[in-house]
Amino acid sequence: MEWLNYHHLLYFWVVAKQGSIIAAGRELRLAHPTISGQIHRLEEVLGQKLLMRKGRNLVLTDEGRVAFRYAEEIFGLGKEFLDTVKGHPTGRSVRLVVGISDAIAKSVVQRILEPVFDLGDDIEIVCRNDHSVEAFMGDLAQGEVDVVFSDAPAGPGSPVRAFSHLLGECGTTFFAVAPLAARLRRSFPQSLDGAPFLLSGIDSTLRRALNEWFDENDIRPKVVAESDDAALTNILGEAGRGVFAAPDVIEKEVRQRYHVQVVGRSEKVRQSVYAISLERKIKHPAVAAICEIARKSVFA
Repeated sequence: MEWLNYHHLLYFWVVAKQGSIIAAGRELRLAHPTISGQIHRLEEVLGQKLLMRKGRNLVLTDEGRVAFRYAEEIFGLGKEFLDTVKGHPTGRSVRLVVGISDAIAKSVVQRILEPVFDLGDDIEIVCRNDHSVEAFMGDLAQGEVDVVFSDAPAGPGSPVRAFSHLLGECGTTFFAVAPLAARLRRSFPQSLDGAPFLLSGIDSTLRRALNEWFDENDIRPKVVAESDDAALTNILGEAGRGVFAAPDVIEKEVRQRYHVQVVGRSEKVRQSVYAISLERKIKHPAVAAICEIARKSVFA
């Protein structure tokens, strides 16, 4: 049976946190060659390069990030063990790392995450954004991300075996600044033909749903801008650049936050939010709370 030398792992962990062997040497009170030699020994045992030099600093390789994550957990548990034995409060929190597609409205994300904050003070939420859900799949497989929020289920061609849990779906509301909204509201949706429009990114499910709806109603809006970031689209709409679409479940919030008015609504343009995880049956308490509350209240 192979055994891990935790002294070697400790030296690596401190170097990774400090960013250099010099800084780690000061903290550990050890000579630089000693630390360097122990880390090289760990790399030999693992058969992987954990650190590489970038300028004057040391940075983690992909394998190094995996090792660092495990080291954080191992030494965190060690400290918790000592605190528990000595009767001290552990102060250990449940960490939830969430990957979020930029295509999802931030107000919807806030509503979805709200029940996590109500679980208690021992919850730490880490949010990471990217316009591509595929960018999170590797992190999900390695355990660096607990759940991914997406406007579409995981694709069949994904290299990661993941499960997509539908949190809910809703219709779409169209917004614009007051003068433009008043002009377009009367003959909606035909009034959108030739109207300035702010579209979501071409790969988003909202964009595809809008394109189908435009075709069905023989509408050809004047595309002023398109963005993968829903928040940027809303800001451009607030500046009067054109009409934009958002989930109808946050209609009131959008009107108040961006000082815009409703042009019209469509139940045919559907928007969905999925929680993508590696588990068919979600066990993480925070993710389970998210799914339950989202289905019962956010998209009720």
